[in-house]
Amino acid sequence: MEAEIKTNEDLGYDAFFESNRQPLSLDDFVVARVVAEYRGVYKVRNFNHVYLARVTGKRMFEAKEREDYPAVGDWVLISEADKENAVIHDILPRKTALKRKAIGKDDIQIIATNIDTALIIESVDRDFNLNRLERYSALAKDGGIKPAIILNKVDLISSAELKLKQDQIKNRFGEVDLILTSNVTSEGLAELRQYIQKGQTYCFLGSSGVGKSSLINNLLGKDIIKTEDIGIGTNRGKHVTTNRVMYFLPNGGIVIDNPGMREVGMVDSEEGIDDFFSEITGLTTRCKYTDCTHIHEPGCAVLAALTAGQLDAGKYNNYLNLKKEAGYYEMTELEKREKDQQFGKFIKKAKKDLEDYGHKNFGR
Repeated sequence: MEAEIKTNEDLGYDAFFESNRQPLSLDDFVVARVVAEYRGVYKVRNFNHVYLARVTGKRMFEAKEREDYPAVGDWVLISEADKENAVIHDILPRKTALKRKAIGKDDIQIIATNIDTALIIESVDRDFNLNRLERYSALAKDGGIKPAIILNKVDLISSAELKLKQDQIKNRFGEVDLILTSNVTSEGLAELRQYIQKGQTYCFLGSSGVGKSSLINNLLGKDIIKTEDIGIGTNRGKHVTTNRVMYFLPNGGIVIDNPGMREVGMVDSEEGIDDFFSEITGLTTRCKYTDCTHIHEPGCAVLAALTAGQLDAGKYNNYLNLKKEAGYYEMTELEKREKDQQFGKFIKKAKKDLEDYGHKNFGR
């Protein structure tokens, strides 16, 4: 069952938020934390009450982008409308924020805020993907959040196969915190409970069906989150979490469950990528050319390390892909349109050349 909340500190409130609240001179309002998000409605709570809340019309009018609205994990200033409802007047500055870009779209989505550690979960069966682990880790680093990895469903593979996956993670991620778990055998659950500290906020990230909700249910000691059995023929769990929700563990730790995300697009995460791939970033300073792309230039320290076997090829390729993706997002809309137009002209010319070739050689 969930922990008893006696103070706002039990919800994660600390000196950072208090120091940012005082200059706002909004003492007529009380602080509360956003613990769940629905369509246009938020569940907020402080140490003595839980409310359903909406943002003021003024704030909606002034909002320029999605980041101007509350997200799960935010500390907000509210006024009570009645015993069950409240109004959100302002959002306290965020300590950290986990953001993603929806695939195929340019808008940024706030996944959750004020997180201390992102628990990135993959199952050891079909879901296991080192590149996706790196993508989530880079997003976490960019938001100022520590990444940690949970390998779940370890009961499904042999100890030799598990050792191989551990070695792969160690080779790509170095000394990252790694916890092995199973909801079936309870392996690793005691270690995970000990890892999650009182007053700290953890966000569970991963694809649908990797067992995030079941892990949280086990940590809570009660089936609070609805889950479904493994799908026959797919060997995948049917994930039914549709909203981000915050839970409070018996040991005082705070966890956020997220809907499964198969793919997450990089936002303007150049800094997070450079931080996470520090092994490669350190090499770039030794390249012959300051504008080295690390793809074909002579005197490239990154390519030299790759050729010498000192740099993992998979890590190198994923680094280039993520940098390219983040760089494209950072371009202005005008630059994007010009690039897309150039590509369109290239395709049009290629089609014409192909038609001319067909007419010339086949009489068509």
